[in-house]
Amino acid sequence: MRIISWNVNGIRSAEKKGFVPWLEAEKPDILCVQETKARPEQLSEELLHPGWGKGKKYHSYWSSAKKAGYSGVAIYSKTEPDAVELLGEGEFDDEGRVLQAFFGNMAVISAYFPNSQDAGARLGYKLSFCGAIKRLCDALGASKKHVVLCGDYNIAHTPIDLARPRENEGSAGYLPEERAWMDLFTSSGYADTFRRLHPGEEGHYSWWSYRMNARERNVGWRLDYHCVDEALMERVKQSRIRPEVYGSDHCPVELVLKSGSAL
Repeated sequence: MRIISWNVNGIRSAEKKGFVPWLEAEKPDILCVQETKARPEQLSEELLHPGWGKGKKYHSYWSSAKKAGYSGVAIYSKTEPDAVELLGEGEFDDEGRVLQAFFGNMAVISAYFPNSQDAGARLGYKLSFCGAIKRLCDALGASKKHVVLCGDYNIAHTPIDLARPRENEGSAGYLPEERAWMDLFTSSGYADTFRRLHPGEEGHYSWWSYRMNARERNVGWRLDYHCVDEALMERVKQSRIRPEVYGSDHCPVELVLKSGSAL
């Protein structure tokens, strides 16, 4: 099973840059999307239900922010989920931050973590969201569900997860409190699949500023993750970053699970 996650920085903008042909060529089993910046009624039928085979189309599910043109997440799936749910906490659902899709004993979550902003202006909100995400994952585990937490965490966990760690001490996404939460999360029964399979490897990033030719020079940050519960980690075959895919300031990240998974 292939699960791709991508912060598209506006789904309608991504559509103009070839999002639908890309998805129809990739044919992942599940695609989790962040920062859609749109409501479903604003989208084309082609964007709502792209094809993945002869006469076969993706199911799509959306959580949009109340504020127009802001935040938002979505899930595309070849298989219709057993259920789809929001986070269930109004302050975060109002910003379209989380969508859960259930497939048998697996929960796939598309999450768009808040940006803590300059001088940590939204750090309190960010950490509250992080706490809510961990509670959700813990509750799913307690109910015997495997967890795949996909998305833009807006956190570079360790110094090798950004090109210029010393220069970015105190920057949003690399604040001590954010990194401490990642320490907590990844020591509480959840694995960062990419780092587990690529320990110590430098130069792997999923976001680059549009300024100063940052992407061409690979001056980036690893902000996008697939984290899974430790039991599911045993079935992770591959976790990789796809910097060759353009269309956003983020690139997709991909997870491949061995047979035995829910789909």
